[in-house]
Amino acid sequence: MGTFTGNCGLNCMAELNKSILPPRQVGFATWRGSDLQKHPNIWTTILSPVHVSELQKALVKVVSEGVKMEDINNENFPLPSLGPVLMDLQHELLNGRGFALIRGLKIGNLTEREIGILFFGLGSYFGNARSQNAAGQILGHVQDLGGNGLDNNVRIYQTSERQTFHTDSCDVVGLLCLRRARSGGESMLVSASSIYNAFLKRRSDLLPYLFEPVATDRRGEIPDGMKPYFEIPVFTWYRGYLNIMYQRQYIDSAQRFADVRQMTPSHVKALDLFDELANDPDLNLSMMLEPGDIQFVHNHTLLHDRTGFEDWPEPERKRHLLRLWLSVPGDRPLPDCFTERFGTTTIGNRGGIVVPG
Repeated sequence: MGTFTGNCGLNCMAELNKSILPPRQVGFATWRGSDLQKHPNIWTTILSPVHVSELQKALVKVVSEGVKMEDINNENFPLPSLGPVLMDLQHELLNGRGFALIRGLKIGNLTEREIGILFFGLGSYFGNARSQNAAGQILGHVQDLGGNGLDNNVRIYQTSERQTFHTDSCDVVGLLCLRRARSGGESMLVSASSIYNAFLKRRSDLLPYLFEPVATDRRGEIPDGMKPYFEIPVFTWYRGYLNIMYQRQYIDSAQRFADVRQMTPSHVKALDLFDELANDPDLNLSMMLEPGDIQFVHNHTLLHDRTGFEDWPEPERKRHLLRLWLSVPGDRPLPDCFTERFGTTTIGNRGGIVVPG
């Protein structure tokens, strides 16, 4: 009979017993997209003229003082009235529906560098920036670089392909839209606990497979002394929290490594049903990010996706988003197995990609 371990979810030694599964999930993060889609005002924050003015003044301040981007924080980037609003949104990310959309930032007269500074300063009210790739970037760029998602050394955000529902290697991911694509590129979100509840109702016999460690491809970005893949279950249940870690394409491509435990047909069925539920239009929520829009998503409770897109032919018009990966003080505890991807589970100082070089 399977038993829960403190580190890696469910360790199935023989019989898979649904009685040991976590209970049906309840709470604000257990939402249905079809419900939220009708009420965008609930999850959208519109910046006031005062908020925009504060951001502009803070931008002028850090630029005039020569503050390096990595040194910007919520003390040297003061937002007297917007700051408390952002802290409320941080609480909503960690304890509420798990995401926020911020609108009203006018970026037409700003340079890309100035927009990046604004975004970084605003993001500092949510958490501490983490490295996003082997180059050590703390302010990332999401754009099509002409790569192919079938290339095992290409990360899918660098293509125009659909990403499929996944999580990032940090507590919270932030996106700021500079330019949208000619068509497509819609942002999508889905609640992990809503997927869990639907799975529990339909095929509880397959759920234990999602609590077993599964190999996920690092796509060539390998920390010192680590394997080219990490092994973390799709679901973990730790100190009363249901956590999610998922990227199906990278799970599939990790099967190429000779020392990886090969998935059984039951594992594949479980992953296929997970994908089916994530793509259920009753469960997921879609939104189009317009220039100046900012989205924050909690990776431990939600998965996010981006539809495939057709871009503009002119380089200066191509789809381009800025990205932050944040470690959030006050976030939930994570099981030890997350150290394989997050480096440490220390709250406020975890996540990101750090490789030698």
